[in-house]
Amino acid sequence: MALREILVVPNPVLKQVSAPVEAVDDELRALMDDMLETMYAAPGIGLAAVQVGVPKRVIVMDLAREGEAPAPRYYVNPEIVSASEETAPYEEGCLSVPEIFEEVERPARVRLRYLNYQGEQVEEDAEGLFAVCVQHEMDHLQGVLFIDHLSRLKREQAVKKVKKQAKAA
Repeated sequence: MALREILVVPNPVLKQVSAPVEAVDDELRALMDDMLETMYAAPGIGLAAVQVGVPKRVIVMDLAREGEAPAPRYYVNPEIVSASEETAPYEEGCLSVPEIFEEVERPARVRLRYLNYQGEQVEEDAEGLFAVCVQHEMDHLQGVLFIDHLSRLKREQAVKKVKKQAKAA
């Protein structure tokens, strides 16, 4: 496993639409393992492959709280089968938009279909933080960042702040 660089705004790769994965093989599992290690080191709770410069429809997540055993999850070619009309606000952040946190309104519940680490098709329901995180990461696969859900002014301020932080580093 290896740590990979996490791309940050305004890197144009983050705006790319990710391509579907043909097969879950050892090479893809190695990518997912690297992504998970990178996410843990950041630290974060979710990471899309495009955030490490690989525009493939792959996500890793781990929603275990501090002190709990790690619970890694892998999503290959994820899709939302259905979403509730009810929405819920949640303050989101993103490893590609460091130190920026803003409230985003998303469907409160979604039903997902995806391939797991073994390449098996899975369908499951998500709500709460799970629903928020999976929708946030799936946005990345479409070239959408959480700040794209904000007003133009807030989005521009967030990008400006990230650029300023990068210069200071």
